[in-house]
Amino acid sequence: MNDKELIKKCESCDFYDDNDLMANCRAVLVDLDECKEELGISEEESETYLEMVENLKPQDVSKVLTLALKIRESGKIKNPEIKNDASRLIRAIEMS
Repeated sequence: MNDKELIKKCESCDFYDDNDLMANCRAVLVDLDECKEELGISEEESETYLEMVENLKPQDVSKVLTLALKIRESGKIKNPEIKNDASRLIRAIEMS
């Protein structure tokens, strides 16, 4: 499944009852503070994403997926835990 298909699938699904998926989203968002410079994310954007952790809604999943895809593709991010969190979210959406 390519990135565009994943995002489209994500936008059309209902994730209200998928606690594992939401936990994976939170993990990616928490990791963001550590890798925002590598991704070229501004401080304002970073704050917005960190606020999303507290009030994560199913409609936010596609935004978090976009971040996870950037993390996975980035050659600048060397922390394997951050890469693994992003990969777990992507796989969870592929399998949902």
